Amino acid sequence: MPASGYSLRTQLVESLTLIKRPDVPLWVVLRNTLAVVLPLGAGLATGFPEVGLGVAAGALDTMFSDQPGPYRQRMRRLLLAALVAGLAALLGFTIGGQLLPMLLATAAFGFCGGMLVVFGADAARVGMTSMILLVIAAATPISSGDALLASGLIACGGLLLTLFAVAAWPLQRYRPERHALAGVYAGLAALARQPNQDDDANLALTDAMTSLQHTLLGRDRAHGRAMEAFAVLLELAERIRLELTALPELHAGPVAHARDRDDAARVLEAVAHALEAGEPPREAERALAAMRDRASSGLDHGAGAGGLAMHLDGQLAAAVRNANWAGSRGELRAAAAETRLPRTLQSGSARAMLRANLTPRSVAFRHAVRMAVCLSAALLVSRLLALPHGYWLPMTTAIVLRSDFSATFNFGLLRVVGTVLGLVLTTALLHLTPDSPWAHLALMALLCMGFRWLANAHYGIAVAALTGTVVILLAYEGVDSGVAVTDRVINTALGCGMAMLAYLAWPTWERGRAHDALAEMLGAYAGYLRALAVPEQREAQRETRSLARTARSNALASLERMRAEPGTPRSLLELARALFANGNRLARTAMALEALGEASPSRPAAMNAFVATCADAVQAIATALRERRAPDALPDLRALQQALPAALRQAGGQAEAESLVRLGDRLTDNIDTLAHVLRRAYPATGNA
Repeated sequence: MPASGYSLRTQLVESLTLIKRPDVPLWVVLRNTLAVVLPLGAGLATGFPEVGLGVAAGALDTMFSDQPGPYRQRMRRLLLAALVAGLAALLGFTIGGQLLPMLLATAAFGFCGGMLVVFGADAARVGMTSMILLVIAAATPISSGDALLASGLIACGGLLLTLFAVAAWPLQRYRPERHALAGVYAGLAALARQPNQDDDANLALTDAMTSLQHTLLGRDRAHGRAMEAFAVLLELAERIRLELTALPELHAGPVAHARDRDDAARVLEAVAHALEAGEPPREAERALAAMRDRASSGLDHGAGAGGLAMHLDGQLAAAVRNANWAGSRGELRAAAAETRLPRTLQSGSARAMLRANLTPRSVAFRHAVRMAVCLSAALLVSRLLALPHGYWLPMTTAIVLRSDFSATFNFGLLRVVGTVLGLVLTTALLHLTPDSPWAHLALMALLCMGFRWLANAHYGIAVAALTGTVVILLAYEGVDSGVAVTDRVINTALGCGMAMLAYLAWPTWERGRAHDALAEMLGAYAGYLRALAVPEQREAQRETRSLARTARSNALASLERMRAEPGTPRSLLELARALFANGNRLARTAMALEALGEASPSRPAAMNAFVATCADAVQAIATALRERRAPDALPDLRALQQALPAALRQAGGQAEAESLVRLGDRLTDNIDTLAHVLRRAYPATGNA
């Protein structure tokens, strides 16, 4: 998309052509597909295809609740999805023939399902699944006894998928944790090889670190001796990232450290491989030994003692040592206090979160109201017009309507395109496939695998595969495939149109929230600096660093949503980009300051006072941004910074004083630039 602002043509082209790398492991694709195909195959073989259809439908609808995470968390999430799917189907089968009760039910499910976005993507998927099952089941109302049996089969499909998802738990108890750690250490290796860091660098690593904290320290974490090694590896990853981030800030010539960066990257990659495979880190030990030999050789030739190898040697050695214990066969003997998830990442009371969002100013509340109205309206239209297979209309609405414009637009466009593509694909494949139930079952398995594998890579192509999967599934009920696909195209187009109209009728434009998201990011950076002003408070630094990382991710997401919305003022987009970029530079300087504190815990009081003043200045800028005005007169940071060298040389060594002076200069530049950007945006009220 052009930097100047929104372009509908560019948005269309990006949505249709942007294909991400599939990130779903092959074994997840296979086990999800088996949960759909095996029940249907067993039903065909035993002469009870209806039973197999019910179980397969339940597995298909709960498939996307099978997401990465600890086994305990995965089981709880899938069991909840299966239970909700069964209850929604039971209600739909029971009252589906009565229009008014069904409208009330869709309104209730739409509002409650929409409000679940408060608790994250996993909870939102459960809400969407419940809406889908409700409207699908309502299309075929049956007696109470049959409804209980049919909804039970759907719930059993979710239970079967749950069983497949946690089947490896006794054999590979810590695989999810090892996989998450391996991803972080692979990201650290990539960071080590990156000599210069741009403003958008390492976003994947940032998200992976936050996710890893929840995986290792959250409520659903596993327990055991190996988890102690995982917690140590998590803390080491944080320290290594601090050192790698600090390197350009602490050294005038980072190019001179290219060899050390490459050596460190080899060690980190070998640690990642050992964690992923659950094997002893022998290759990492060899890489570490080679790194130490080259570092010693450099010292013998007078290369100096300030290289990256000297800074990271202890952390890398500890990472290699603990990787040897990180697995179900590990026997970590060290006794350590239990590490807990930072308070900044702990979710509060569910009741308190819902109560806080029950206001029209809340994005979740507005989305819930839109969903309730739109889902009920779609059901009403399908019934009044007596549309064939009309349940696809409200089902499409439930899938397409999202809490932001960009996602609603993209999902709607790709769903229509994918459905039409699926029409062509399914017609061609059924024409080429032998007219046999088993041949059709094999084809359905291939299409289901394609859907699961590509859903996060390109939704349009995935929907094409899903169209074929559903059409073949319905063919076992006697629904003509050609008619089913045609009806699906019509209802899909209508559902996407209704979802887009519902959003445009009561929008939640990101441009109205971007100031707050950026202000929260700057406020989090101010809190991080305030903790760094008290070097002995290590726990506070860890907490505030986690909060700053989360706030940065939220601000970037807000910026991307605003970029994809029509009508965003160019001046606001430029302001947001400038604040985000310069805020990142401030965060890197702060991380460099923390990394320097790791090596020299006793920082001079003059530097601590200067950092505290910087924190107050950043907080003042954040407050002004939230209030849409220029910041008031800030402390003269440049004058304070220029007075630092003399005070620091009196208090400490020459090398440390020079590093602190450089960091003080960078902090002053970062903060002054943020203030300048904000004053430029609001010149009428500024104090230049």
